[in-house]
Amino acid sequence: MLLDLRISAPAKVGTFAPEDVLIKKGGTGLEPTKTSFLQALNIASKINRGQIDILQDILLIKGGAKIGNSESTLLQMLNIRPFSYGLTCQFVYEDGKVYPAKFLDTTREMVVNRITSTLSIVAAISLALGIPSVASVPHNILNAYKNLLAITMETGYMFDQAKLIKEQVQNPGAFKAPVNVTPTPGGKKEPEPEPEPEPVKEESGEDMGFNFFEE
Repeated sequence: MLLDLRISAPAKVGTFAPEDVLIKKGGTGLEPTKTSFLQALNIASKINRGQIDILQDILLIKGGAKIGNSESTLLQMLNIRPFSYGLTCQFVYEDGKVYPAKFLDTTREMVVNRITSTLSIVAAISLALGIPSVASVPHNILNAYKNLLAITMETGYMFDQAKLIKEQVQNPGAFKAPVNVTPTPGGKKEPEPEPEPEPVKEESGEDMGFNFFEE
């Protein structure tokens, strides 16, 4: 509501600009007699259909700079009121609590990202110190599973959670995508020729995206 109540204001001589003032290129509505005034400000222009056109965007006043007489006059001639004034909310009082107004801009994504980042730090510290925590236990379980899976690959021991991965390693051809078929001129479909099989390389834990023997 406070932002909606802000009012526009002109650029007054001697005041400091709260923000940059940019003049867009294009028609200005000024008479050709004002060309010399624009030239004095190093603003490229041309006459088009009886009015002055500015040829490129111009940063007339930089934020924080003192506003001069020429800049203020030009903005008045162009009927540009570049600044606005009004009340700014600093703190909020709600249900007996006072907090900075910037908290009103907090989104759900910002909260989730902050919690996720904090959990990552807690998990890293817990793993480094060897002290279990709610954040680090999933990593501990995953690392233990990697070690068990590594033992399974080197021995004949088997457990249910390792069967699928061991089958993929031992018989990768069984998990290939189905062969595409293309129609022939006679109407029959013939399978596309399969590429020659490559020699099967022994796969390790690193090939699967992790190190089995990582502590």
